[in-house]
Amino acid sequence: MNRVPAELRYTQTHEWVRVEDDGTVVIGITDHAQAQLGELVFADLPDVGVKVNASDEVCVIESVKAASDVYSPLSGKILEVNEDLEESPSLVNSDPYGDGWLYKMDPADPDELSELLDADDYSHYMEEDED
Repeated sequence: MNRVPAELRYTQTHEWVRVEDDGTVVIGITDHAQAQLGELVFADLPDVGVKVNASDEVCVIESVKAASDVYSPLSGKILEVNEDLEESPSLVNSDPYGDGWLYKMDPADPDELSELLDADDYSHYMEEDED
């Protein structure tokens, strides 16, 4: 069973978003996504300072099985990337909602968060997607 933390927001392309106290957001891929990909071996993360739009392809993660695009759930500016993934991309596998985060951003329009799925909706989406 895939973990779906209640405090996060989700996309149908299996990214998660956590809002920090200062209004910035942390983004990663879901437990479901990392399980589908298998052991990650490389993460090509976005450049700090780049402005992206919601649904833009922002990075690529590679596993022993395949490469997968990661899309930005929100519009905004990339503030930081998880440099630990350069040496240990498998952190995404072992802790997708913690140490395996991908990047942080300053959202341009915080109202876009309301367009993302909550945990219940994301869980239902995954169930329907498997049917």
